[in-house]
Amino acid sequence: MDIKIESSWKEHLKDEFEKPYFTDLTSFVNAEYSTQMIYPPEKLIFNAFEKCPFDKIKVVILGQDPYHEPGQAHGLCFSVPDGVSQPPSLQNVFKEIKNDLDIPIPKSGNLERWAEQGVFLLNATLTVRAHQAGSHQKKGWETFTDNVIRMLSDSGEHLVFLLWGAYAQRKGELINANKHLVLSSVHPSPLSAHRGFFGNHQFSKTNEYLFAYWKEPIKW
Repeated sequence: MDIKIESSWKEHLKDEFEKPYFTDLTSFVNAEYSTQMIYPPEKLIFNAFEKCPFDKIKVVILGQDPYHEPGQAHGLCFSVPDGVSQPPSLQNVFKEIKNDLDIPIPKSGNLERWAEQGVFLLNATLTVRAHQAGSHQKKGWETFTDNVIRMLSDSGEHLVFLLWGAYAQRKGELINANKHLVLSSVHPSPLSAHRGFFGNHQFSKTNEYLFAYWKEPIKW
């Protein structure tokens, strides 16, 4: 597995990479890339970390799995590369941003511009087999990303965690809500967005919180 990771993250995670579970996870992932079609491309597994240095993080958005269809996954949850059609959940995210902040819906679903402003776009599982949602769950990735969330909660100051859907909300037990802002809602999926994602105003609430703690708001 190509552990290409930004230097501040490498320093924080160096002990994690030495743990037995991660050694086992690496062996599993290497075997999968050797024998199956796996997303994202191997060089982009840690793209969320690469694009958003540890000490620059202001906001954490938690996803579950990478996209599992060709050309979609590039290591940032909810995001797709330029030129790729926006998946329905991402379309609904942009609709809520327009509703909340009156920002026009962009043509591209590439969220690298968010990551570069300090939005950490973390999937709980960082790899997946083509066309098989959830196929790399319970192989060790969740242990790794749970420890990342704990690390951010412990070391970060006044971060915003956006937890969309039941899976992400369960990660709330890893976060110290006394020192961070935790905003939960239903998932932006078309199956649930109308039950509370639309109208949650989490993007303006995030920026109001950041501003209150002397942090530059996100240009959503």
